[in-house]
Amino acid sequence: MAWIMLVAAGLFEIAMAYALKQSNGFSQLLPSIGFVVFAVLSFGLLALALKTLDVGTAYAVWTGIGAVGTAALGMILLGESVSLLKLASITLIIAGVVGLNLASGGH
Repeated sequence: MAWIMLVAAGLFEIAMAYALKQSNGFSQLLPSIGFVVFAVLSFGLLALALKTLDVGTAYAVWTGIGAVGTAALGMILLGESVSLLKLASITLIIAGVVGLNLASGGH
């Protein structure tokens, strides 16, 4: 159950970043409210997951989901540039998260 909460927390982190972008520096009300809601959900689920998961692995997975998901969202939905270096870097983030999970016993 902790892993499900952690993945959900990572997905809420992606939503949080998207809402932050859409808030236009907190000048748009609804995306600004969305940012706060998604932030609370993301951090809250992370905190619950940390009751049973190792902090290093859980934090790496959470930030990895957020980083990879936000980068992909930017390229797919926001028209940000796509390059081989970006895709390779995303792959390295995923490899690092998997490696940390394996090193900690994979829970």
